[in-house]
Amino acid sequence: MRIRTVRFDHPDAMKLNDRVQLEYTERYGDGDLTPLDPAQFDPPNGLFLIAYENEQPIATGGWRAQERNDEGYADGDAELKRMYVVPEARGRGLARYILRALEDSARDAGRVRMVLETGTKQPEAITLYSSCGYAPTTKFGLYRFEDESRCFAKSLA
Repeated sequence: MRIRTVRFDHPDAMKLNDRVQLEYTERYGDGDLTPLDPAQFDPPNGLFLIAYENEQPIATGGWRAQERNDEGYADGDAELKRMYVVPEARGRGLARYILRALEDSARDAGRVRMVLETGTKQPEAITLYSSCGYAPTTKFGLYRFEDESRCFAKSLA
């Protein structure tokens, strides 16, 4: 396995994004409608990673910088987006590996807190983040008023 830094609009990133959107649709009836500009993930204000095995993209994740705004973010936030492992590669620790790399990158970029939003129909995601030190936090972002939304945060200090 190897990890590559790519742009959010890289063809492999788009392929994995399509797969995660399909999974969101299966679980929630719709995909994630959060507006994402590929430039938001460009260093030093973000990062987007893809894990490859046998030249096939199998896992992904990224972060983008956020500052205090009317959607509930705080100064110094790094927002985790598009964490995804293809079903056939799950259970091997890839999500934890990518998550650690993203946390290190955000910390090195001066971010003070990693935040993420997931949903009640993704219990495996909630379990992963909780086991990695993330705690429930005040809701933020596009889905902050949705009952199924759950937001988590972890200090990067």
